[in-house]
Amino acid sequence: MLAGYERTRLKWEIWIVLAVTVGQSALYSVLSLVRALLRPTPIGSQQTQLNPRRDVTAFWDVLYQCLAVFFALALIALVIYLLWEPGHSALRRIGLDFTNFGGDAGRGILLALAIGLPGLALYAAGRALGITVQVQAAPLDAAWWTVPLLLLAALRAGLTEEVIFIGYLFDRLRRLGWGWWTIILTTAALRAAYHAYQGIGPIIGNFVMGVVFGWCYRRWGRVMPLVIAHTVIDVVAFIGYPLAVALWPGLFGPVPAPSGTPTPAPSPTA
Repeated sequence: MLAGYERTRLKWEIWIVLAVTVGQSALYSVLSLVRALLRPTPIGSQQTQLNPRRDVTAFWDVLYQCLAVFFALALIALVIYLLWEPGHSALRRIGLDFTNFGGDAGRGILLALAIGLPGLALYAAGRALGITVQVQAAPLDAAWWTVPLLLLAALRAGLTEEVIFIGYLFDRLRRLGWGWWTIILTTAALRAAYHAYQGIGPIIGNFVMGVVFGWCYRRWGRVMPLVIAHTVIDVVAFIGYPLAVALWPGLFGPVPAPSGTPTPAPSPTA
């Protein structure tokens, strides 16, 4: 049992970590959804963008994109540092190492298939029902560096969400005495809020993903398969999306915004 001052310190640490990482992004994401719902334009006719350009000049765009990845990784390093204890590696404790990479990769790919395919179907259903925002991915033919940057963005998203939502919060909330299913459902709800800017369909899909990933972490005790699965899902989303636009433009193609109606501001999340 933690002493009173230790529990207070741990609660403050959790709130501070959330305020500078996924919690901040979740709040902006929910506000983005609220703004989208308040507009006169139906949500299905609005759009948002994954990995938007950060500058019209190619050099500065690449520089800013790389810096965004670097500072996101710095926040992950901060969280791992907070998890570190003398004589105990935080990476090994949460299973973010290469001691069983073959098994982790196999589980991650299977998990990506189990989550990714239903997630794509849910997005398509949401678009058909008009309850999901049109998500625009970066065009693959923009420049030679587009695909490498998208791969980095996918890895950044996988590490950010799984290390913080799963590795960090599961450890800290267990220390506060929370039950496993309370932790799984709470972190899944936070993950859903993190993606709320995309609309109702992705909220449901990411909540289910959070429950499945939380259950897998409880069973396996390793974050690495979840990072691999998440990265694979995002690689398919970021790079395979333009192919889906070409094959099914009715569901995935761009939605023209009515004159004078702004599109939702890009979310800080991916």
